[in-house]
Amino acid sequence: MVEWTDFERSTIESIFSKMDYEDVGPAALCRCLVVYPWTQRYFGNFGNLYNAAAIMSNKMVAQHGITVLHGMDRAVKNMDNIKATYAELSVLHSEKLHVDPDNFKLLGDILTIVVAARMGTDFTAEVQAAFQKFLAIVISSLGRQYH
Repeated sequence: MVEWTDFERSTIESIFSKMDYEDVGPAALCRCLVVYPWTQRYFGNFGNLYNAAAIMSNKMVAQHGITVLHGMDRAVKNMDNIKATYAELSVLHSEKLHVDPDNFKLLGDILTIVVAARMGTDFTAEVQAAFQKFLAIVISSLGRQYH
């Protein structure tokens, strides 16, 4: 079980309560697909992903980015048991979708960049540390089935 300080817990809850999912989710996933083009292979049924402009305007990519963030709500609401919360998603991504677990870390890194850009000076080193700790637990939980 992960130990959370009061600061970490309140910081994570605050970040997600103020986050504009319809902005941050698509921005993070689009940026991930552009910066790391090999991640596109999991989205073959999403249509045109041939260049950055196509990815940024792809409605299916945008919707999946929103879905990913709403999936993270489950972790925010279950911070004391994230691994169990994501057990089914781990199986889905591992056994059905065959997603390379390294891609979770790539998306987490991109999400940190997007959140930092949106929060500006409020994204202090302490806030970043709490956010990245949270993402590390989410990423580990999603990759749990692979181990």
